[in-house]
Amino acid sequence: MTSCITTEREVGSAKNQQKYTPTPGNRITERSVLNKVNAQHYFTSIKAKDQFVLLLQGSKIVNAQARFIILTSTGDTIRKETIPAAALLKASDLDDPQAATVRDKEIAILKTMNTFFREDHFTQPAIPRAAVQPANVDAQAWSAVRADTKAIGFDYIAAGGKERRIAYAKTLRKAVIIAN
Repeated sequence: MTSCITTEREVGSAKNQQKYTPTPGNRITERSVLNKVNAQHYFTSIKAKDQFVLLLQGSKIVNAQARFIILTSTGDTIRKETIPAAALLKASDLDDPQAATVRDKEIAILKTMNTFFREDHFTQPAIPRAAVQPANVDAQAWSAVRADTKAIGFDYIAAGGKERRIAYAKTLRKAVIIAN
């Protein structure tokens, strides 16, 4: 009886080693997208959801820039902001902030990105009735959002690691900062 299976093993030869040379198209640059997080949520209207995008661009996660973009349901850009990836790093996300490795910091940044558009970051109304206008907020923007009880606010970490709230002012037709 004969068998179709061969018992000889194919072995690679060290004589045929070829050196790998990456092509320019495969290199990571400052414009490379390292991570992308999307979410859809009501913001400019309660009839159609808008697209929220957070792109991490750069050659290394820790030194990258996070680009925060909001697109309306019709595709118009109403908010564009650049946030250093380091601002997304919270000491509470690290077991020991002083002894954190680069890998620990990268993981913490990516986790923060994944929760950036959590449902509890959106509030309605955007401005509570008892709220007092902060000194560093534009009065026209504040009053436009405050007058709209259906306005939705979005809380996020801005540059410098400070929390910020934005909302869409229908009368001004733009996303405005209502708390810093």
